[in-house]
Amino acid sequence: MISAEFAMSQRGVQTHQFKIVLLGEGCVGKTSLVLRYCENKFNDAHQTTLQASYLRKNLTISGVRVTLNIWDTAGQERFHALGPIYYRDSNGAVLVYDVTDPDSLNKVKTWVKELRKMLGNNVSIAIVGNKTDLLQENALHRCPLVAEAQEYTEGVGNAVHYTTSAKQNRGIDELFLNLTQRMIEWQQSQQPKNPNQSTSAKTLRVVDDSELNADAEGQGQGKCSC
Repeated sequence: MISAEFAMSQRGVQTHQFKIVLLGEGCVGKTSLVLRYCENKFNDAHQTTLQASYLRKNLTISGVRVTLNIWDTAGQERFHALGPIYYRDSNGAVLVYDVTDPDSLNKVKTWVKELRKMLGNNVSIAIVGNKTDLLQENALHRCPLVAEAQEYTEGVGNAVHYTTSAKQNRGIDELFLNLTQRMIEWQQSQQPKNPNQSTSAKTLRVVDDSELNADAEGQGQGKCSC
């Protein structure tokens, strides 16, 4: 059973909690991606992930509050057997390969098979070509490995392909935003339909924790404390 949590707050605001797992070969930049996204940090020195690490990101998207619980897993082969422990019940999966390493893309294809076997089409997948900063300028669209990955992704249900650079902070926000939107849409599709609910498109607005805290402080100023 997929582990997304959906609730309505006391003020009637929709809230979601999603579990996302990062998978991929060692040294493809999984940890760099998630640290850049959650903490806007980047470290040139490679740090090997042992088993798994956990980070959290809170967002508000078009009035919907979302908590992303992100598990960054180890890519070393000796930890492969631990994979199911972390991607069990995941709502989203970010499968990362290095755009300069064909073997890392082959590993992604293996992870896709395992995810589909365990979770079916219920998990939203992002296949991510990372380290685009290693390619020559304007060479991304000519990269044969990226073209192969894009073609492969088209044949994978509920999956989208992205290219990113954790070092240059490119494409990461877009990656997680789109993945979150797809998880919300899937979760909402599982809820009973409200005939009075408008189906018109909403204006997208993404807010992180710092903005929410600033708004709360601003609203508190000038109010009577009685």
